[in-house]
Amino acid sequence: MKNKTTLVIGASVKPERYSNKAIKRLRSKTIDVKAIGLRAGTVLDVAIDTELKLYKDIHTVTLYLNPSRQKQYYDYIIGLQPKRVIFNPGTENFEFIKLLQKENIETEVSCTLVLLGTGQY
Repeated sequence: MKNKTTLVIGASVKPERYSNKAIKRLRSKTIDVKAIGLRAGTVLDVAIDTELKLYKDIHTVTLYLNPSRQKQYYDYIIGLQPKRVIFNPGTENFEFIKLLQKENIETEVSCTLVLLGTGQY
């Protein structure tokens, strides 16, 4: 799989969290992962940053934040110019989807874990 560097927003060190499971599954597929969360920590070899860094070459942003918490990230995510943004279950946000589509950023309302599991990532 060619590298699709992925930024996980809403990352958590708690193993029961879906963001945590996604980081582990992405790494098991040797996909480079960057992560932003409320608390710093590490999942496998991925450091969770607490500040918005201007990462280069982000292919996919996968969201684990409810829509009301996403607003503060709109400009940041658009500024990264990812190829796509995945809205995991519970994160669907049609206001943000419209903004991303205006910027020619692909949007997908799906589950990162399912996409990885079915080879559609």
